Amino acid sequence: MTPVRSWLARRLLLGAAQTVAVVLLVFALTEALPGDAAVVLAGDQPDPARIAAIRDTMELDRPAAVRLLDWAAGLAHGDLGTSLVSGRPVNSYVADGFGPTLLLASLTVLFLVPAGVGLGVLAARHQGRLVDRAISTVTLGVYAVPEFALGVLLVTVFALRLGWLPPTAVGYGTDLLAHPAALVLPVLVLLSRPVCSLARMVRAGMIEALASPYVAQARRYGIHGARIRYAHALPNAVAPAAQHLARTVDWLLCGVIVVEALFVIPGLGTVLMNAVAERDVPVVQGLAVVFGVVTVVLNIGADLVTRGFAPRAEVTA
Repeated sequence: MTPVRSWLARRLLLGAAQTVAVVLLVFALTEALPGDAAVVLAGDQPDPARIAAIRDTMELDRPAAVRLLDWAAGLAHGDLGTSLVSGRPVNSYVADGFGPTLLLASLTVLFLVPAGVGLGVLAARHQGRLVDRAISTVTLGVYAVPEFALGVLLVTVFALRLGWLPPTAVGYGTDLLAHPAALVLPVLVLLSRPVCSLARMVRAGMIEALASPYVAQARRYGIHGARIRYAHALPNAVAPAAQHLARTVDWLLCGVIVVEALFVIPGLGTVLMNAVAERDVPVVQGLAVVFGVVTVVLNIGADLVTRGFAPRAEVTA
């Protein structure tokens, strides 16, 4: 267990350093934006004196480094800070938006794994034949369509023209499970590109595994074809796909922002967009920490899954 613990410690330290780097970058970019929360609160025709008074009240006239250090000091105690605009704790923003975002991401991953792996295995079984060419063509074509464009197309067809599904989640609040119809189009948009990339990766891994010497040896021993595919070839094909799946979930954190904006879903993506528009730096920083920690945990989990499926694989820190 010592090598595993040493590797895990290195990964955790690296993940912490990456999270700190992300927070610093986000803070610098937010500071570089024109205006600040005081300008937003001052209204459409701000008076310079009023802006100065608001800025003084919010302590925005302090040096950026001092404000960043004060926020970091609270972070050590689990305090993500306080919103400059509303005065609410950032933790409450995260708690309110986490549910819808987690629901969207969970449903996407729930359908992503069987769909992506199933299509990849099916294409590999029929390598070079019509089924393989059809799956490869469709997945490549769908992958090339941006999420926003696909979302607009699905809304136009299934919501506006056919009337089968609601175009947005307006009026449903955060309890989206009580209105499953409002989740169909957002989940389809989030699934579109990850399913394509995962299927193509599993297909390539299956083809390589089925052509490997140990599979040939298994055939010589008379092992059944289905057992070779699913007990021997598939775990080695899924091992690299597990790391890709973690990167896909990372992408979901970005893709969900587009989807939540398009379908008006009150999740973390919507909170982040509003915070950037209002120059609410503590909220942006708090969400950067949340996204950074989730990314680190997912990547470490993916590497652990890779070790479990393919112990011979070398996992780098």
